Amino acid sequence: MSVLLVALGAAVGAPLRYLIDRAVQARHGTVFPWGTFTVNLVASALLGALLALPVPGWVTALAGTGLCGALSTYSTFAYETVRLAGTGSRLPAVLNLAASVAGGLGAFGLGAMIARVLGA
Repeated sequence: MSVLLVALGAAVGAPLRYLIDRAVQARHGTVFPWGTFTVNLVASALLGALLALPVPGWVTALAGTGLCGALSTYSTFAYETVRLAGTGSRLPAVLNLAASVAGGLGAFGLGAMIARVLGA
């Protein structure tokens, strides 16, 4: 049953990631990968909120592993960072690396904090 819930969540998360990425990136004329950065922060915040709440295991499988797992994308983040560095955009590459790691951790913590405050 859990495998089906994960697949269902991923079936929503992956297309959502693509649509958000394209919508955000289309609004920026820079080499910085704003779309990937945005989806990773959103997924981190959602996962933080989800894990801070007392939810059943099936919700964690559906929304945490499935939706958030497919919404976020470490492989694209890694590819875009290496691509930036390889094309001479070293500062944006370093900024992407630092902002994505710090931002993801911060978004997770913020999501958890908001969920605790609203859930109390």
